[in-house]
Amino acid sequence: METIIIDGLAFALPLFIIAIGGIYCERSGITNLALEGLMGMGAFTGALAVVLTQNLFPAQSSIPFYIAIFFAMLGSMIYAMLHGLVCIKFKANQVISGVVMNILAIALTGFLTSQLNTVIFGKPSSKFVLGVLERFSIPGLSEIPVIGGFFKDIYPFQGIIIVIAIIAWYVLYQTRYGMRLRACGDNPHAVDAGGGDVAKIRFSAIMISGALAGLGGICFAYSISANFSSSIYVGYGYLAIAALIFGNWKIVPTLIACILFGFARSGGYMVSSVLELPSSFSDLIMTLPYILTMILLIFFSKNNNPPRALGEIYDKGKR
Repeated sequence: METIIIDGLAFALPLFIIAIGGIYCERSGITNLALEGLMGMGAFTGALAVVLTQNLFPAQSSIPFYIAIFFAMLGSMIYAMLHGLVCIKFKANQVISGVVMNILAIALTGFLTSQLNTVIFGKPSSKFVLGVLERFSIPGLSEIPVIGGFFKDIYPFQGIIIVIAIIAWYVLYQTRYGMRLRACGDNPHAVDAGGGDVAKIRFSAIMISGALAGLGGICFAYSISANFSSSIYVGYGYLAIAALIFGNWKIVPTLIACILFGFARSGGYMVSSVLELPSSFSDLIMTLPYILTMILLIFFSKNNNPPRALGEIYDKGKR
């Protein structure tokens, strides 16, 4: 049971921070299907920063990890500006923009990874090796039966994600900026009438979404395979979108959804390991979070209340 909890949280928390980025973007009124591309681009830039600087630090240094986080958030935030430019400045279809950004990110990161490995390191490879993160346990709490799994073998990024998630909750629900951002998704004309700049608020929400997606992407790269490749994050962006929809575009219910998905994934792997199933069954078990998503959406989607102006191009002269 502890293994299910440990592995489930390691998957759920990066998924959660990506979903929070989606909440920020969609609560501002911009549909964001580009989470997959954003997390991939963030993971790429973070991993590239690591492989370029890792020789500058001792083998056991944790500095490359924090460099990876910074550049992952920065790179994804810059890439997200493309989505903002297309959707806000040029008023293009937001769904198509998100899908194109996903396809572009997968193709671009895969191409650049292989080219940079060849040119810079002289080793043709489609991966950037990141190294294994040291885990830690909280003394005392980690020894409690079952519940101790929440405090055992913790990745450093899990604490970072929790802190950022709390800050994101506070900003969204307890600040003037958060109030205006949420109003942009429900009644942008009221924000405009109150002196707010709808375009700037939405653009900032897209950039926040990019930064958080990049953070989740580099965390997945470290926890899933300790390296970056363009294939490791396929599907997780859409799973984050499903989680925020199930959570009704609210942070706390979205956390519950992400934990359910994480435990479904780790529980499936545990069953496969106990029963000693062949690898083909392990691949099938990877679909459990998506099957659970379908079931949850069937039963709960009727009660969802998305932002009223979600996906609508803002026209200042329209009433």
